[in-house]
Amino acid sequence: MRYAPLSESDRRLMLAAIGVPSIEALYAEVPQKARREGLLDLPLGLSEMEVERRLRALAAKNVSASSAPFFLGAGAYRHHLPAAVDSLIQRGEFLTSYTPYQPEIAQGTLQSLFEFQTFVALLTGMEVANASLYDGATACAEGVMMANRLTGRKKTILSGGLHPHYREVVETYGRFVGFAVEAKDPAPQKGEDLASLIDRDTASVVVQNPDFWGELSELSALARACRDKGALCLVVVNEILSLGLVRPPGEMGADIVAGEGQSLGNPLSFGGPHLGLFATRERFMRQMPGRLVGQSVDAEGRRGFVLTLSAREQHIRREKATSNICTNAGLCALAFTIHLALLGEKGLKALARLNHQKAVALSLRLSRLSGVRVLNRAFFNEFTLCLPAPAEGVVEALAQKGILGGVPASRLYPGRTELADLMIVAATETASEEDMRRLEEGLMEVLR
Repeated sequence: MRYAPLSESDRRLMLAAIGVPSIEALYAEVPQKARREGLLDLPLGLSEMEVERRLRALAAKNVSASSAPFFLGAGAYRHHLPAAVDSLIQRGEFLTSYTPYQPEIAQGTLQSLFEFQTFVALLTGMEVANASLYDGATACAEGVMMANRLTGRKKTILSGGLHPHYREVVETYGRFVGFAVEAKDPAPQKGEDLASLIDRDTASVVVQNPDFWGELSELSALARACRDKGALCLVVVNEILSLGLVRPPGEMGADIVAGEGQSLGNPLSFGGPHLGLFATRERFMRQMPGRLVGQSVDAEGRRGFVLTLSAREQHIRREKATSNICTNAGLCALAFTIHLALLGEKGLKALARLNHQKAVALSLRLSRLSGVRVLNRAFFNEFTLCLPAPAEGVVEALAQKGILGGVPASRLYPGRTELADLMIVAATETASEEDMRRLEEGLMEVLR
């Protein structure tokens, strides 16, 4: 017998209770273009074996990251993951543990998070880091709201080099939480004077390094300008591996650092789950979102770990809470920590240097092609090409040749015709000489 828990009268009573005239009205905030009219044209029920066979056939149409030369980046990066990472995170005591609501009986989990926080603080050059957030985009939005609370102001300035997904998340938070967002034009190579935009209403200036286009910047002057005008400088690090080679934001004067930790320990995995990183100055610690694990001693003087300054009221205070982030990406944070521990400081620097060398070598190869121009002055493992043809068509043509050549800027900025010929290319340690040769020859053929 069909299971239908709600009758029409039940639905009418529920809608009346919340003051909504119809179920359709619940979707008022969803843009019309994102809605589907009518039912999906789906097949009738199949056996498990038939479903598996059909899904395998669909999956075979994809070009996977491991089966082709891969140069995609723009916020999610393919790196080699040591086999030990996956083996260790699948140990039962880690894989089955959840966020530590009873921290006194979760010492192993707390210790791993404490080590994670230590690594993040060291990488970013900051004084304190939390036990992770969901992903880089929400970490960025949380940083903006933290700056609002600390300064008592309600406006943030977003660099044009901020990843468009991060920009959209901040704008969404601003619309519903109630703060103003001034986002600069996303065009690369148009130098930004963000400091001149800071006024008495500005709580924070958000800048990414390396930015969405791969460009590296020195941010000390901007951080000083923020400090002089009573605003906070929030630096986003989308490719965390860059901090093995690039000067950390803390040394350049950043007040808050929000980042994405996917590059270490976590595979691409069809777009998630990712790992939000968050670090700040000690004086701002009480306004930091999420959890913080501290080290202490028990009654017998033995080392132990505790949730310290944990805003447990977040679970019950709702809109009065410092943040509504009530958990952390624990397993992803553990994978990050294991990978970084295996590398060590020397290994991290060597891996970062290898990424940079690969990207430089590839940029030199591609810049020799007729009509192709590298826009960047300084970059880590990612750069932007200006092509003599629309990048979206070029990327599709390369994919037909079994080459995942880059990300067209138009995919993340649809409708921006001035960005149509830009392609963002990432070269990590996984890019071989043969892969780079194939991309060079593939581009030459496509652009001929």
